[in-house]
Amino acid sequence: MSDWNNGLIKNTLPRAGIEGGEVIIQCDGYDTSDYSACRVMFGDQRGRLISASPTRVIVAVPECEVGIGAGELRLEGASTSFMVPFTLGTKIADNLHPVANPAIDHDDGSIYVTLSGTRGQKVPVSIYKISPDDTLSPFITDIVNPTGLAFNRDGMLYVTSRYDGTLYKISPFKEIQTIASDLGVATGIAFDRRGDIFVGDRSGTIFRVNEIGESRPLASLEPSVAAYHLAFGPDGDLYVTGPTVSSFESIMRIDAMGNTTRFYTGLGRPQGLAFDLEGNLYVAASLRGHRGIVRITPDGQKAEIVVSGSTLVGLAFDDNGNMIVVSTQRVFRVPLGIKGFSVL
Repeated sequence: MSDWNNGLIKNTLPRAGIEGGEVIIQCDGYDTSDYSACRVMFGDQRGRLISASPTRVIVAVPECEVGIGAGELRLEGASTSFMVPFTLGTKIADNLHPVANPAIDHDDGSIYVTLSGTRGQKVPVSIYKISPDDTLSPFITDIVNPTGLAFNRDGMLYVTSRYDGTLYKISPFKEIQTIASDLGVATGIAFDRRGDIFVGDRSGTIFRVNEIGESRPLASLEPSVAAYHLAFGPDGDLYVTGPTVSSFESIMRIDAMGNTTRFYTGLGRPQGLAFDLEGNLYVAASLRGHRGIVRITPDGQKAEIVVSGSTLVGLAFDDNGNMIVVSTQRVFRVPLGIKGFSVL
């Protein structure tokens, strides 16, 4: 017997995930009398049961091959099987090393990600391009430790290097130009409405860089053990995460004058972040012990995990309603129907 959302499953938290994430299934009278018959299927992929009771099941999202996704979750017991909608993100690339948000070229939908390497390591290819048909190809080879990636309004890709503290501009013809240097341990990058560039030095400074490469400090924050990640919100303020050794960290908000306030506090190791058109903020972080993509309301009052996943470091929205999520090695496409916000 199999039914679609017929009442046994009361809720799934969250309703989307990628490999390694945990999903909590709230149920009513789930038959656990024969544990060997209990299983959770994500499409055709079987998840690993962490715990199961008549009212609550916790399952780990399975690792899938490249190109495999699903649109439903099935809870099976000794005598019944029940399904609910669930979005299993599709892995589209592997064996990379993103350390911040991916960048999306909105002219053609291509995705750019790094193979950043350890500090000082010169890898054979430092930036890869994923074309709209999910073909992975080398793009840039000559930047050591590429970290932050972002496009400006003219379609030029900008890249920071945490190795040499430099901001680079890359043309569509792969020509590399130095825009600014002496930016400390340069990590996160974001553009404002005027086209000015903001770069996060994980030693504690947020720099503003104008179009001719002149830089000056905008604000000072607590140094980060990993990186600063930057995103502008619809309100025009700059939002920053920078993981420290604390497990109860904040997202900081910086206005145009450099005044800094706490927007939301209570995350573990917050990293890449992005906004949707409604002003919700999404951040790769842990919330109440669970890792994934956390959505925070525009007023900063409520937070929930909307995509479960482990080792996540960043995200971006494409023009087709997909969330592009990156872990420390992989890239995933999660079709959530969300329209992303961009200041450009």
